[in-house]
Amino acid sequence: MVQLMLEGFGGDRRKARNRHNSSATPGSVEELECYHVNARLSHNLEDIGDLRVGKLFLLLWYCLEAIWCRFRYGLKNFYYIPAPGKPSALYRDWLVMFLCRPFFDRVILHWHAAGLAKWLERVVRMRSRSLTYRFMKEVDLSIVLSKYNQADAEKIFSRQITVVSNGIPDPCPGFEKEILPRRRARFAARQKIASDLTARGDDSDADLRTIRVLYLSHCTHEKGLFDTLAGVKIANEMLARRQSALAIQLMVAGTFVNAVEQREWEELMKQPELAQQTRWHGFVSGEEKNRLLREADLFCFPTYYQNENQPVNLIEAMAYGLPILTTRWRSIPELFPSGYLGLVDVRSPEQIAEALLRLATAETGEEFRQIFLGTFTMEKHLAALRQAFLGLETDNAKAFPSALPVSR
Repeated sequence: MVQLMLEGFGGDRRKARNRHNSSATPGSVEELECYHVNARLSHNLEDIGDLRVGKLFLLLWYCLEAIWCRFRYGLKNFYYIPAPGKPSALYRDWLVMFLCRPFFDRVILHWHAAGLAKWLERVVRMRSRSLTYRFMKEVDLSIVLSKYNQADAEKIFSRQITVVSNGIPDPCPGFEKEILPRRRARFAARQKIASDLTARGDDSDADLRTIRVLYLSHCTHEKGLFDTLAGVKIANEMLARRQSALAIQLMVAGTFVNAVEQREWEELMKQPELAQQTRWHGFVSGEEKNRLLREADLFCFPTYYQNENQPVNLIEAMAYGLPILTTRWRSIPELFPSGYLGLVDVRSPEQIAEALLRLATAETGEEFRQIFLGTFTMEKHLAALRQAFLGLETDNAKAFPSALPVSR
């Protein structure tokens, strides 16, 4: 999301080609100039929040780089993505705020992860909470992704809080002509087959009798892979008892985060029944990822990942007009209409099985395409961010006209 934001606002102006090409017009996103310090400390999901000495030296270097940018380019605003609820990640934020905050007039926090407020109250000691308030309280602007997420910003007494949903470039601009007709045809065929529970069909309609369920994420318990597999197994058993001609095939796209879960998965795949119901695709991107999203009939992501907030993979599934099965977890229900049939409790394979069968013949997914176009496009995301950023400077300039000059 940071990369998409940078690209949308004209790229990193520290690079000569971006500075030279800057020709901002009033009211355009190019009014915003971004100077990027790529403060990457982790290389995979499991590495996030782990404490290592090497990370400390990297972090000190990034902080010095940010302070150098402040004086080299005359910057006044410090934009930062705060930690999820992990001790070492919180210590990182303390250090960044301690070193960098005094040098900038305004601090903007963009809350991509969720759950810090509850974690501070329920897990950490009073000293950690007080240090968090000391270093992070009363930032000028907190940008959150959802109403649920507001609690994290309120916990540190942010002066302003703005809700800005994630957004992505439209991955399938030809949806109406290239994807929708096939989706409708397959949905109608499933309904017809399901209405005759004793119809076995023949090889000519084997593809229509297969319900393709796509899991697209990191392959972990918390992200819901193993619950998805268990739910598909139960759903196929239910279809067999009903003597239905329909069957579910699980398509898995992603990588394993740790070796223990990978070995567990490999042991499960030794069961012929599970192996027959599953297609493994590994890490996918580009056209292969688009192909899986086009060919899927349902999208399944029953996550309970501790830092989950507003998953981009659900937004991608919406863009492709896929019926979605996911969990009532943190911010996720806010993405869906009230009473949506595809929400289940966490760690509930039985509910997953029932929801898969329900969605397969009751939900076309077309509504999600319209939700995506109305809420989650990159254009709407950038416009909302721009309004929040420029509005912060405008408000401060009006409040303190002599003390805070309008800056980039």
